[in-house]
Amino acid sequence: MKGLAIKDVAERTGIAPGTIRMWEQRYGFPEPERAASGYRLYSDEDVAALKRVLALRETGLSVPAAVERARAAAGATDRPSLFGALATAEAPVQARRLSKPTLLAISRAIEDETMARAAGPVVIGAFQNERNYRVVEQRYRELARTADAVLVFADFAELQHRPGEPIEIPLAPDDALGNEWAVVVDAPGYSACLLAWEPPESQGLPDDADRRFEAMWTLDPRIVRRAAVVGGRLAGRADPALGAQLEELMAERPLAAEQPAPGLTALTNRMIDYLDA
Repeated sequence: MKGLAIKDVAERTGIAPGTIRMWEQRYGFPEPERAASGYRLYSDEDVAALKRVLALRETGLSVPAAVERARAAAGATDRPSLFGALATAEAPVQARRLSKPTLLAISRAIEDETMARAAGPVVIGAFQNERNYRVVEQRYRELARTADAVLVFADFAELQHRPGEPIEIPLAPDDALGNEWAVVVDAPGYSACLLAWEPPESQGLPDDADRRFEAMWTLDPRIVRRAAVVGGRLAGRADPALGAQLEELMAERPLAAEQPAPGLTALTNRMIDYLDA
């Protein structure tokens, strides 16, 4: 069996071996594998979870509370997918197959409406690859000017986190999120999200107009909040401190208005404008 010894984990996290053993005995966290000889063997995921505990502790949480949040986050990201998190929810949004041009129209409508009416939004975008993001980068920079946070996921070479700019979060080649399209906006007065997944048979088609995605979109503030929380946890895989900050931000954030009729009307009108262009 391959794995990290406890001394390696201690070096990577800065947590003393005795503390790691104590947390295992007291909280059942982390949960290392055991070699035939009885030695503990830790994974990279255990290291990331322990770093998350440290980041949460820096926000003022007690050790038990930080451990529970880190454990919950690890469970939520076993499938690193925004689409999957909503598709498997207790009340999933109905999915429909949409073309790439239609997804572009819905995305632009959500982004425009956010710039027009949302105060201090949390915005999350997933772009499959960096090239797709660079085409609309200026829009997301504009969103970042008034947003509490803007996260963008793509196959970036490295994490980029500069004040007042979109936070660029790299995806691993095997991440499920690499096949997804997402625009999530969670603001106290406005919420919307579009999530889509591209089936393998659609990927790589020469004509973008022929590409089809399984897509869900909603203005339901509870569902949008779920997507935003999952997005923050996914960001925490790349930067545990960032994940902890986003979790605190979402915990204190009021939901958008329960009755989204005005926003639905405005958003639908914008969609029609794009589709009819």
